[in-house]
Amino acid sequence: MSESTGRRLRAGLVGLGAMGRNHARVLAGLDGVDFVGVVDPLGDVNGAAHGAPVVGTVAELLEIGVDYAVVACPTALHEEVGLALAEAGAGALVEKPLAHTVKAAERLVEAFETRGLVAGVGHIERFNPALQSLRARLASGELGDVYQVVTRRQGPFPHRIADVGVVKDLATHDIDLTSWVTGSDYTSVSARTVSKSGREHEDMVAVVGQLEDGTMVSHLVNWLSPLKERTTVVTGERGCFVADTLTADLTFFANGVISTEWEALRAFRGVSEGDMVRYALAKREPLLVEHELFRDAMLGKDADIVTLRQGLRTVEVSSAVIEAAQTGETVRLTEGAGVRS
Repeated sequence: MSESTGRRLRAGLVGLGAMGRNHARVLAGLDGVDFVGVVDPLGDVNGAAHGAPVVGTVAELLEIGVDYAVVACPTALHEEVGLALAEAGAGALVEKPLAHTVKAAERLVEAFETRGLVAGVGHIERFNPALQSLRARLASGELGDVYQVVTRRQGPFPHRIADVGVVKDLATHDIDLTSWVTGSDYTSVSARTVSKSGREHEDMVAVVGQLEDGTMVSHLVNWLSPLKERTTVVTGERGCFVADTLTADLTFFANGVISTEWEALRAFRGVSEGDMVRYALAKREPLLVEHELFRDAMLGKDADIVTLRQGLRTVEVSSAVIEAAQTGETVRLTEGAGVRS
């Protein structure tokens, strides 16, 4: 880790796949950071290394010398790469999910924590302007009591994903952001999955769960739709917020207070339509914000990064979702463990 906030950090990257190429772009222009090397056994086939040397192994990257590295290789390799970085005393920003199993995630947490190293997880949705505004508004009580969080995340199958299914690749976004925006942990999940694309892993999941504050949650996630959708709807006593993370828009639909003279509607003691407000938000790139905060954490500054323990919890909940789908039973989540009902 850098000993002084005046010193430039030396950053590396492991993996030049679709997400790795975006990380390379941001690292190459990140203030206070020198992008010094990339690991990819296939080399720089897309010309995305921005002049940084490309080597074949993590050991070679460590020989170049890095303060930290971004881990953007396949999920099944996160543990091996992360442990090597920790052993060398380097920090790590690990792409989500933290690891492919709970045990692997636990070993990563232990490796970095016991050495006092800075490490985080790339749950990029936390840095989306719409969700950041939503979280702040929920925290300030603008919605009153929160009743339900519903997310929809669907689109075509990404051929780059081969080692995990839609639960651990995509649904981990929704699991993490739901706990983060509400400030409440999962206590139970039930789920159904289907596999229609000819792969061994699931490509569609429907999840119903509950948070510790009683909030209902529902996640619909799939790789089977030509419609690309990234929507989070939070409903509460004063109305509902709709966050579209594709466009980074946040809209509020207020409960109405205007009375109606229509007798059939007056007899219904529910809510009515009120004002609709779409908020004007500063729309900085979430990946850049994520990198800036991790850089600041590496420099010892107070930065709100996604910790490894938070990443571990998301892996635990996603594993509980898969178990619930396989058994057809509700899985209750205690502190750090799933318990089948």
